[in-house]
Amino acid sequence: NPIPIKRQKMSDNLFDLSGKVAIVTGASRGLGQYFGRALATAGSDLVITSRRLETLAPFQKEIESMGRRALPLQLDVRDFDSIQQMVEAAWRHYGQIEILVNNAGCNVRKPSVEVTWDDWNLVLDTNLRGTFFVAQAMARKMIPRRYGKIINIGSVTSVFGYAGLAPYCASRGGVKQLTMSLADDWGKFGITVNCLAPGWFKTAQTRVLYEDKTWVDYLVDRIPLKRPGAPRDLDGALVFLASDAAEYVTGQTLLIDGGITTGSTRALPAQKR
Repeated sequence: NPIPIKRQKMSDNLFDLSGKVAIVTGASRGLGQYFGRALATAGSDLVITSRRLETLAPFQKEIESMGRRALPLQLDVRDFDSIQQMVEAAWRHYGQIEILVNNAGCNVRKPSVEVTWDDWNLVLDTNLRGTFFVAQAMARKMIPRRYGKIINIGSVTSVFGYAGLAPYCASRGGVKQLTMSLADDWGKFGITVNCLAPGWFKTAQTRVLYEDKTWVDYLVDRIPLKRPGAPRDLDGALVFLASDAAEYVTGQTLLIDGGITTGSTRALPAQKR
């Protein structure tokens, strides 16, 4: 017989995260910080992580200035012991963690024939293996409480393949499949597992691409909404997946991509109106 799920009392506002605590990995820069701000704005306290602890100090101060608590912790998702130590320290500090945003990631851009053994291991160990073992460590804490929201960060490359990104596409496609497997595994414990998959956003990893106006013009022409993503475009989807509003949503990949995965292609000059 399935194990009965212990429901938490819902707020009148299903998107309210007050009284909850979220871990955001890879929060020293980029989308990780935008995810942290969105969760804090919705009422959540935070655990923020980075491989270098000192890089988190400015973001910790920013979150605290919003009236929320922020605990900075060191984490290297390629190191099993580091994962366990981070989770234990977070739990000791707060006594609870309801939300995990599995954001830490990296990329190596090279033609496939130039990808090295070490390149492959760096990307897959960070983006895929790291995502799994952070989720596993958190699930072990969430299962006894019969409640948890795990949000794995994927990418448009979870469903599309691009030249020069073989390890990255493999890792993000793996995150999509992993999300479905974990959702099936842990649903009976009241834990939802979903994948938030951004499209083309300007981040530290992609900044060099946006310096090429021709490439940007080509990209925008393929996006039905005619612009790259802005970090604020992810806020609503993230808070939704972290909140009680998504209580019956699990195993899903939510693409926030401006519609590029509709498969639209650049129109020929004669087709333009």
